[in-house]
Amino acid sequence: MQRLIAPRVHRRRSVVGDNSSVDCPPFIVAIPARHASTRLPGKPLRLIGGIPMVLHVAQRALAAGAREVWVATDDGRIADALAGSGVHVAMTSPDHASGTDRLAECARMAGWAEDAVVVNLQGDEPFAPVDGIACIARTVAESGAGIATLATSISDVETLLDPNAVKVVCSDDGDALYFSRAPVPWPRDAFAHDRRSMPEGRWLRHIGIYGYRVRVLQAFAALPAGRLERIEALEQLRALEAGWRIAVAMAPSPFPPGVDTEADLLRAQHTYAEMQANHG
Repeated sequence: MQRLIAPRVHRRRSVVGDNSSVDCPPFIVAIPARHASTRLPGKPLRLIGGIPMVLHVAQRALAAGAREVWVATDDGRIADALAGSGVHVAMTSPDHASGTDRLAECARMAGWAEDAVVVNLQGDEPFAPVDGIACIARTVAESGAGIATLATSISDVETLLDPNAVKVVCSDDGDALYFSRAPVPWPRDAFAHDRRSMPEGRWLRHIGIYGYRVRVLQAFAALPAGRLERIEALEQLRALEAGWRIAVAMAPSPFPPGVDTEADLLRAQHTYAEMQANHG
């Protein structure tokens, strides 16, 4: 089998940090939205302040300055909910294993240029900060990497030890070295004495938003799942195992938790009501 190699781009130093002073290139936001969510059925259409959640997410993308916003879905009810919103809809296959695969099909249907920058924004992020969305696009352009993502500092030991909080280790030039559900790097001496307190140093939590050059998105979706990806159940490890770069920038603003359960939805509805009251 022929091995797919991500196109190499001249490497420029990309120190992990906020790049908000860098001009933002034109970018596209694509939102994968699957109706058949296990924990929250019909999630994209659940209402927050009378507005479907997927439309809230699309509005955040538009506010971030995206030149196009696409929703990639497999359900006509989601397309109907977005009618007249100015958001493009791609009706994709119901058989995709991941949102990334769905976005790769969306890219082919939309005919995006291979060098275009596309941000993959999850459909359960109704309060995604607009500066974080734009930061991803800038990081793809500034770093020369075909893939970019965000991170934030970890300040408590509970998060460091939580396998649901994915950690990322970066090189000095801001590229990801590894992602793990384990506490990496492992603070051997500190944890030998006490695992109840946060050790000294800096640990980073990964935020699951990605930016791609379209050609790299397509190549990534064509790669088979890697051994490390299967062990950790982390799709991004497929790229690292193949020797590809992933540039990492610090999130300029906190990313609120996504909406995965009924309890999360109630919290989001309460947050939105408070936001409306404060702006009313």
